[in-house]
Amino acid sequence: MSDTAAGPAGRRVFIDKQNPKVYHALFETAVEARAAAADAGLDRVLVELVDLRVSQINACAYCLALHTRAALRAGETPQRLGVLAAWRDTEVFTARERAALALAEAVTEPADAALQEDAYEAARRVFTDDELSAVIWVAITINAFNRVSVLSKHPVRAVPGQERDA
Repeated sequence: MSDTAAGPAGRRVFIDKQNPKVYHALFETAVEARAAAADAGLDRVLVELVDLRVSQINACAYCLALHTRAALRAGETPQRLGVLAAWRDTEVFTARERAALALAEAVTEPADAALQEDAYEAARRVFTDDELSAVIWVAITINAFNRVSVLSKHPVRAVPGQERDA
């Protein structure tokens, strides 16, 4: 196909590269959200669990790969990562982690008012105002990054030394 005024057909625009100032502003927002989480005393593993659960819901392969590595570096276990998508059916997550995961899901699927209310009330019982706000900001920012990566179709490549033979 030929190039048109709209660009080559079939090729995705990496919107983060196309508008780097906008992407940088989003990145700075995420930095501030993570700083707010740290200042509130939220554990890095909890933050990575939020990033991963939101990325699972949004089917963002790029962010899943990135945050799986980050979670493992932060001390998360392969078992918990393996069951994260079914967190409600396990006993391996703490009450605070469960509240954060429910709240992250409510932020990701805001049209479900009942889910949102239940998650918010559960989070109020275990988080301070600063912690609650930080969890919501982390979920908001990863949702935005998911959309950037999904719509740009950012590729996921094998990590050197971790390839599997077919």
